[in-house]
Amino acid sequence: MMTEELKHDVDRRSFLSSVGKGFGLMAMSSGVVGSLFREVEAAGTSIGHLSPIEAAADEDYWATIQQAFSVTRGIINLNNGGVSPSPRMVTEAFVRYTWQQEDATAYTMWRILEPQSETVRTGLAEMFGCSPEEIAITRNASESLEILLLGLDLKKGDEILANTQDYPRMLTTLRQRELREGLKLNLIKIPIAPANTDEIVALYEKAITPRTKVILLSHEINLTGQIMPVRKICDLARARGIETIVDGAHAFAQIDFKRDDIQCDYYGTSLHKWTYAPKGTGLLYVRKDKIAKVWALMASEDKNRNDIRKFEEIGTHSAAMRLAIGEAVLFHNAIGSKRKEERLRFLARYWMNNLKSLPKVGFNTSFDPKQSCAIGNFKIDGVDPVGLGSYLMDKHKIFTTPIVHDEFTGIRITPNVYTTLWELDRFCNVVGDIARKGLPKV
Repeated sequence: MMTEELKHDVDRRSFLSSVGKGFGLMAMSSGVVGSLFREVEAAGTSIGHLSPIEAAADEDYWATIQQAFSVTRGIINLNNGGVSPSPRMVTEAFVRYTWQQEDATAYTMWRILEPQSETVRTGLAEMFGCSPEEIAITRNASESLEILLLGLDLKKGDEILANTQDYPRMLTTLRQRELREGLKLNLIKIPIAPANTDEIVALYEKAITPRTKVILLSHEINLTGQIMPVRKICDLARARGIETIVDGAHAFAQIDFKRDDIQCDYYGTSLHKWTYAPKGTGLLYVRKDKIAKVWALMASEDKNRNDIRKFEEIGTHSAAMRLAIGEAVLFHNAIGSKRKEERLRFLARYWMNNLKSLPKVGFNTSFDPKQSCAIGNFKIDGVDPVGLGSYLMDKHKIFTTPIVHDEFTGIRITPNVYTTLWELDRFCNVVGDIARKGLPKV
């Protein structure tokens, strides 16, 4: 009988082979998927001699990537932060897997398709830089993070440190524990677009008390795109015996990093944002020696105490969504993590640089490449962001995200690899008119 260790080694080699040859996972999908993947792979070969920064500006290459998506061009979608379209090869795979699981479903889905998710687990572990035995496949970042925030044993008076710009659902989860169990949520305010991130680290260090047990930390703030100094804060916490939960909803597959670069204890993310996987897919990382201490959100038998899969006990669910994550990983790897990061940053700087000299325009996002990537947030003095967002969509079919926070307001802009420079030019031209003349009355 194959041991678990050998089984996962075989899965790992199988996945790496699939990335290199374009088969493996796609063997269970259609010939269309294979053809689409080979187009992306071939395009990457043509710019293999370029550095990631040089490749970021190669419009011929990115035109091929743009064609890998089936998005409408009737709307300029600059809200990819909430959820992103998947490339055609992922959607095709998802549909194919769905048809497969509809054939003798109880047998096909549970005995044939579901076991293949172990290969997907291995692919995600490769992306994150950890063991497959530390990765659970979930439905989104919220589920991953609530497993942690509700599953850690804490007692009355224990403190959880977070900041006021962390994701609202996570703060709501902690406030519920405050009400039910007498825990204390300690919220700090962080600066908007700081000159450097040492200021942020100092604020966390100052806020730590003898009762601090956990730090919840966004890897990248969803409101402004601020990339947080995660490694420094995690090191700071570990030195004081404090555990760290990192909300990676936006950082994962947007910026190039591995687990060892940040040294967190726990990490949760969605895969339907920057990984481009099917909607309703996510990832949970739990350091191996901490799995046993975290309670599952839905009860699992005690024999599974040390098994990362205990966090996947959610009842009947589609195998198709989980398996199509594999094609999303293939697509991500075919582009290249660093190349993708630099392209996303290139697009963000393209529109930000075009707007920065306009009258009344300001930014809630740093231009420092170490502090931001794909996400940018701007404001026009005297213009209501909600009204601006409505005007952009209603009049010009430009879809954006108005942000109204207690500490600032603005418009969040999140282009993606399928976004064209023409679309960003059109957006900048419209905003330029508004900055100079004001918001027209509709």
